[in-house]
Amino acid sequence: ANDLAIMVLIIIFLYINSLMITTFFMKEFFYRTMRYILFTSALMADCLYLVVTNILMIFTYFKIYMQMWLCLIIVITSVLLNVITPVTLTVMTLERYVAICMPLQHGQLCSTQRALYCILVIHGVSFIPCLIMILAVFVTVNVSLYREDVICSVEKMTIAIWQSHLRSGVSQFYFLVMFIVVVFSYIKIMRVAQAATVENKKASKKGLQTVLLHAFQLLLCLIQFWCPTLETALLQISVILYINVRYFNYIAFSLTPRCLSPLIYGLRDKEFFEVLRFYASWGLHKRKITYVS
Repeated sequence: ANDLAIMVLIIIFLYINSLMITTFFMKEFFYRTMRYILFTSALMADCLYLVVTNILMIFTYFKIYMQMWLCLIIVITSVLLNVITPVTLTVMTLERYVAICMPLQHGQLCSTQRALYCILVIHGVSFIPCLIMILAVFVTVNVSLYREDVICSVEKMTIAIWQSHLRSGVSQFYFLVMFIVVVFSYIKIMRVAQAATVENKKASKKGLQTVLLHAFQLLLCLIQFWCPTLETALLQISVILYINVRYFNYIAFSLTPRCLSPLIYGLRDKEFFEVLRFYASWGLHKRKITYVS
């Protein structure tokens, strides 16, 4: 029943995201604006992450075995896609900081070309934990084990205790850096909001709300990095407790933060929402949009 409920949630989420991604490509304004480019990049990563993790869940449920080398590739892919989301959220927070605190430089610093460079940097930074995991597995695992049949999961990549400590250390470092960036951006935007004129207070207030929502998303995403350690400890106590906690962690710290992205930029963003509503209703709702960068 739990598996079925999660699969239904994933299907709904993928449908909403696919609709938003389609909306992004329908208007030139969106794919020439940095915040929408980063938003759509995050949506794509989220969709792929949920597809990969859902496949792993199905394989685990039906006890489908695969060779260790294939499992390693799938796990590394899921880890990469998982890290991309919080890193992208951090960059999106910085984009809001530049837009509100440095409006004159926003057009130059947040151009389309720079957005593409940012995506490359995001993927490069997100791959570092994957590279560390790959090296840790290569150092620990005997070559003959790569052809062993296993039920694939992240835990299969953790052979020694020091690997868990290493992964935890990397996660804490990422958490610290992202936390500093978000707090810095929030403080700067708050100061601008306090000193803003009446007409600019609305934009500043909305920017503060966006940063706070990103901070909440980041918190949920980053808590997920500690979930494997907790789940491994619970497995030693009770298998049933381990399964129940794992389902809760997946819904709370994997699905929930990814469901917030459509809320932040799909529903709260007036320009994007108007176009989304037009295409979602097959053109029944006429749109009246004034694009503001």
